[in-house]
Amino acid sequence: MNFLNILNEIEKVDGEIYERISPRRAAMKDFFSFGKKVAAASVPLAVGTMFKKAYGQTASPAIINALNIGLAIEHFSAAFYTRGFSEAAFGSGSTAAADKAAIGIIRDHELGHVKFLQDTIKAAGGTPVGVGSYDYTGNKEFSEPFKNFRSFLQIAQGLEDTGLRATKGVAGDLLGSPYLSAALGMHAVEARHSTKIRLMRISRGQSGTLQPWISLNDETDGRLGQGAYAGEENVQQAGNTITGINGNSAVDSARASEAFDEPITVAALRTVLGQFKVNI
Repeated sequence: MNFLNILNEIEKVDGEIYERISPRRAAMKDFFSFGKKVAAASVPLAVGTMFKKAYGQTASPAIINALNIGLAIEHFSAAFYTRGFSEAAFGSGSTAAADKAAIGIIRDHELGHVKFLQDTIKAAGGTPVGVGSYDYTGNKEFSEPFKNFRSFLQIAQGLEDTGLRATKGVAGDLLGSPYLSAALGMHAVEARHSTKIRLMRISRGQSGTLQPWISLNDETDGRLGQGAYAGEENVQQAGNTITGINGNSAVDSARASEAFDEPITVAALRTVLGQFKVNI
């Protein structure tokens, strides 16, 4: 999260933002002095404190709810990859070692996201949702996901893709808030996770048609359940049809859909993740 960019944007609609916090130089001095002493994950606490001082109010219920939806998904992701790193049947050899190292990196990212969102929600005056009691089989759709590496990667792919869609789905509730850029930053990280998981599946021969990105209504065997990709086949954006745009016949339905991430509604998200007992 680029704090200066956030304040610059707020300054466009509130020219007295710095005076509300404290004189500009003092505010910047205090912030950067603070930043040298603490880990980056603690920065949201400072941001929240400064904004509360500036406006005398906490974040709206809609913003807290949007952040908690993200936190619920991150809790599940962190728990899934933590168990996967320790228990998944990676196999042996250099490929297995590289895959396990990648899962370890993804796990650490998800744990970092959990900490970030918990701190941010608290700083905004909300109560973070807790860890659930998850059903990693997805109501028995996936058999022994940690013993069967194919199932593990199928769930991982669907989880990352659904998380991407969820972030875009709640982005509207974060518009105009200082939390949007942070959410989109996490969205970019999850997109890299999705690509890595897909490449792992491709390298292991799990699919002959899978690509490193979502294409059309990608209801492959890598999903969290029916509906995880519903709507991704959309080829219209801002009222414009993307297929054949500007007379370019090479832009077919697949390419048009691949160019954009589509949001998922909260109701659909509850259905998709509910089979894993993730409470949204």
